[in-house]
Amino acid sequence: MESLEPFDFSTAVNFQTAYLAGYLADKYDVDAAQSAMRANERIRQAFAETVRGYTTVTREAGSIRLNNSKVKYTLFPVWILNTTWNGQPYLFAMNGQSGKMVGNLPLDKSAYRKWLFGLTGVIGAAIYAILFLISIL
Repeated sequence: MESLEPFDFSTAVNFQTAYLAGYLADKYDVDAAQSAMRANERIRQAFAETVRGYTTVTREAGSIRLNNSKVKYTLFPVWILNTTWNGQPYLFAMNGQSGKMVGNLPLDKSAYRKWLFGLTGVIGAAIYAILFLISIL
C-alpha cells in the first residue's frame, strides 16, 4: 500500500457496505499492533524528513512521544489487476485516485528495442550533424 501512496484523505467519507456491492474486497492481514508499530515508525520518518534546505544536519537530541494512538480500518481505492500476456501472468495494483501503478507490468521487448535504437540513432545523427556544422564554421 505504501508504494501506491499518496491518497487524498480530504475526499474521504464514512464507510458503507453498499460501496462494495458487486466487488471483491479483502481485509488486510496485518493485526492492529503491527499496524500501530509501522504507523509510529512512519511518523518518526516524516518528522526527520521535515528538515530541508541544509547541506548537513547534526542531530543533538530528540524525542517523539506518541500517545493515545488508535487503529481504524480504512478502505482505500485500490484496484488489483491480473492479466496474462504472451502466456505470462502479470499482477499489479493501481491507486484509484491518482492512477499510479505498481507491480510487474508486461513489456513488449521488440517495441522497446525499436524505440531505444530508433531514438539513439536519431539523437546520435542530430548530435553528429550539429558537431559537423560547428566544425566547418
